[in-house]
Amino acid sequence: MSTRAAGTLSSVLRRLARHSELPSRPYKSSPLSLYIPRSPIATPSLREGPGISILSGVSTPRYSSRAPGKASGLLPDVNVGLGWPAKSTHLRLNETPAERSEREKQLSSAVRTILECLGEDPDREGLLKTPERYAKALLWMTRGYEERLSAIVNDAVFEEDHDEMVIVLDIGISSLCEHHLVPFTGKVSIAYIPNKLVLGLSKLARIAEIFSRRLQVQERLTKQIALAVQEAINPRGVGVVMEATHMCMTIRGVQKPGAITVTSCMLGCFRTQQKTREEFLTLTKGR
Repeated sequence: MSTRAAGTLSSVLRRLARHSELPSRPYKSSPLSLYIPRSPIATPSLREGPGISILSGVSTPRYSSRAPGKASGLLPDVNVGLGWPAKSTHLRLNETPAERSEREKQLSSAVRTILECLGEDPDREGLLKTPERYAKALLWMTRGYEERLSAIVNDAVFEEDHDEMVIVLDIGISSLCEHHLVPFTGKVSIAYIPNKLVLGLSKLARIAEIFSRRLQVQERLTKQIALAVQEAINPRGVGVVMEATHMCMTIRGVQKPGAITVTSCMLGCFRTQQKTREEFLTLTKGR
């Protein structure tokens, strides 16, 4: 090795030695820190009680598997939970008849303002009762905010030694797109493989109904249905496929009538086992 190279190497080694003797300093974030991997930090539960998100807008938790009989972390408690309610869901759920009437009056007043902003006369004969009609209709179309999962599932969980796939196909759903407040309609197929417990078949349709009767996006609706079934009976796996037509795509914007949006959510063995997933998808397509 040349004298110059040896000197350079010695200089590098001395700098490294000095660096190793420096006391450790607290980590300071910088733009580069975004690219530096850090050790995972435990995060507190996002729930302020069963099924209630602390953070506004956190409406659907991430799926986490659980052993039978154990708490499920971010999943809702089907016994008392509301299924990821919105910020004001409790007010609507527990309101008195007088408060309900006041809510309808406020909504009617808002609809009247909308009519005026559209350039219409809300006092003409054809629109005279429209604000009240639409207020009642909108509350009915979003009545899923007023229902509990526990009331839906009720006592329709049964012990049964059945370990093959259970599927309910083509359950009709109607919901309101939360982006434009116009309807999207379609059908959903729900499947699960029991783990000693089966759920009354009508309850699968009722679970789809409770979540579709809220302001929704199709992706979240699909996932919420799957998570609710998973929480209700803790099966070996759940599969949900939804097909829907969105009026926000057909009567406005790109105006593409006939376009169909397909979403799916696979949990448990439907996600981990390809054959199970393929069997489900084949049965939903081959009807």
